[in-house]
Amino acid sequence: MKAEYLPLSDTGFVSRMVLDYIEGNKKLEAFHNGIPSFENLNSQALQKKATYNSNIRKTLCNVLAEQYKEIDCTSKVAEHIKLLKKQTTLTVTTGHQLCLMTGPLYFIYKIISTIKLSQQLNRKFSDFDFVPVFWMASEDHDFEEISSFVFRGKKFQWNTKSGGAIGKIHTRSLAPLLDLFDKELGVGMDADVLRKIIEQSYLSETNLSDATRTFINHLFGHYGLIILDANNRELKKYFSRFIKKDLIEHDCKNEVLSQIDLIKKNYSTNFKPQVNPREVNLFFLEEGKRSRILKTVDGYHIEGSNEIFSIEQIVDKVDKFPEKFSPNVLLRPLFQELILPNVAYFGGPGELAYWLELKSFFDSQKLLFPILCLRNMAIIIPKKTAKKIRNLKLEISDMFLKRNDLINKKVRQVSNIDLDLYHLKKTLENQFEKLEALIKETDVSFEGTVKAQKSKQFKGIDHLEKRLLKAQRKKLKDHVQRLVLVHEELFPGGIPQERIENFSFVYVDKGQDFISFLMETMDPLSKEFTLIEI
Repeated sequence: MKAEYLPLSDTGFVSRMVLDYIEGNKKLEAFHNGIPSFENLNSQALQKKATYNSNIRKTLCNVLAEQYKEIDCTSKVAEHIKLLKKQTTLTVTTGHQLCLMTGPLYFIYKIISTIKLSQQLNRKFSDFDFVPVFWMASEDHDFEEISSFVFRGKKFQWNTKSGGAIGKIHTRSLAPLLDLFDKELGVGMDADVLRKIIEQSYLSETNLSDATRTFINHLFGHYGLIILDANNRELKKYFSRFIKKDLIEHDCKNEVLSQIDLIKKNYSTNFKPQVNPREVNLFFLEEGKRSRILKTVDGYHIEGSNEIFSIEQIVDKVDKFPEKFSPNVLLRPLFQELILPNVAYFGGPGELAYWLELKSFFDSQKLLFPILCLRNMAIIIPKKTAKKIRNLKLEISDMFLKRNDLINKKVRQVSNIDLDLYHLKKTLENQFEKLEALIKETDVSFEGTVKAQKSKQFKGIDHLEKRLLKAQRKKLKDHVQRLVLVHEELFPGGIPQERIENFSFVYVDKGQDFISFLMETMDPLSKEFTLIEI
């Protein structure tokens, strides 16, 4: 295995706003707490240590000890949970939905980034201990998003009755699907290791939260990754005052809308928010249900039911049953940063975009906003695929072109005729310059007619160029077909591999060496895309 690197700005897969953020664009300064750098992370650590609630720390450690009772906890994880009791221990965090088999590759990359940065911070700042945390989004109810994974282009779909928090779904119905997957794994020691992990995680009598924790622990436990399910009554007791504020005062809606307006005013009028706030940003959890809470003229309505509560009744519910109230995507970050002694959060480009809507909301709640870090991004290139690319006399970086642009580039490269009609346009431009000079000395009323004719001529050449290119693509269809097949391997359906393929397509051949290689080659604070040839 070997790695090369490509600037993120050359990939086309990161939005301009997120690139501007990590590059330190001053127009975005008011919307975060510092770009990801060791200097800013050290400052963040000092601030978090001074503001983090010691009672929450104690409860967090107790909850983690309880959640790890039934797990084969590695010595490194046990050490990190014990370290968390100290006032000088802080966290680096990422989180995700409970995707089956971890879902797409970037799930793994998020965790790698988190572990690696915590290691770097431990080497750099001896006054603190930093531990990596994975926050399980166990309260989400979107089963469709987590119920499948793709192995070597083949989709494996879990079909079962679902409803409510996905973490509570029982995994017993997974056996037939995972039996089908088992037949695809082939033979080999690493394939057998993966089979064992699946058996101990998903095929024991358990729910999806516990299965996911066990699975991730098998892959990353020896690095000391702590896996937290925050859907817990004791933790939500601390969050109850924020739940009440969202129900009554609607701070999230007001502050986020205000920040969106400021981003449009100070950064870009074209800014489109990743997530829009609601008046109430909470769900109500019941057995098999996660229902939106709606504010109405009569009080608070639980969507899909006949239940309506007055202010007094809903506040009483929060006091008695805080575990029944579930934050949405905009309120969850506040819950996370309240519960954890956290300095940095790793997310993808989409996640960072909505976190950048939240700074003023955090300030209004007097809670420290974390340093936002863009997770590592990568593409896995099998040796055979890399060889095909080189045989086509292309660079791997060329694969990041849009498919149509890539095909056109290759057609121009192998064509035995010049498909670029720039020279014709240049000649035409010179002729029209002379004509424009002539009419200025004779009759300027012809100026509009000349401009229209010029536009028509240039459009004609553009059209001819496209026709020539199309004709050559047909003539060179063998080259085009080979190129499309190669591009499809790395960008299935034009989508980056890391958003489609499951890590298992590499793990069955490379095993834990694959995880180790990612740990060695990925730099969490770099602004580069990793190209990995295996």
